[in-house]
Amino acid sequence: MNLIQLTIKGISYSQTQTGAYALVLNEIKGKRTLPIIIGAFEAQSIAIALEKEIRPPRPLTHDLFKTFADRYQIKVTKVIIHKLVDGVFFSSLISERDGKQEVIDTRTSDAIALAVRFDAPIYTYESILEKAGIYLKIEEDLSIEGPEFDSDDLMSEILNESSEEPFVEKSLKELHQELDDAIANEDYELAAKIRDEINKRS
Repeated sequence: MNLIQLTIKGISYSQTQTGAYALVLNEIKGKRTLPIIIGAFEAQSIAIALEKEIRPPRPLTHDLFKTFADRYQIKVTKVIIHKLVDGVFFSSLISERDGKQEVIDTRTSDAIALAVRFDAPIYTYESILEKAGIYLKIEEDLSIEGPEFDSDDLMSEILNESSEEPFVEKSLKELHQELDDAIANEDYELAAKIRDEINKRS
């Protein structure tokens, strides 16, 4: 079976499960998307890795795995979402060390959090896209058709929610200080909001 490469389109709050998020993957050469329900911690980990500008003061679990793998010269070369059973996706990490390849079973959310950190491609099979893939609306590029997912805001639900903080009344110096404090306190949602306000003034 041929593998179909996917890219991360975004993350949105799940309308069907409280405290969960929908990770939305998009096929690179096509219009289908693959929404996958993941937990809040994994959603935050993926969002932070995608953001690049926000660096946690201490490593998250997936950052620790990346550092450990780098230390022992292990590289994740690809992620394959290979099975779908009763709405649950099964994935494999394809890793390599000293020219030897290993296949490691993993949760899909963890696999993608690591794929982002290793810059590893994400793949799935046509049969899975046929079962769970949905088509993008032509007129609304960021919307997802289907009753269970609302992707209007995508990544904003994780890192860029609107804030009631009166950032507009604060100076750049104060914002930079609050950004440092938020990162030190591992409040990444607040850090992203402050960073966005700083970027607006740049």
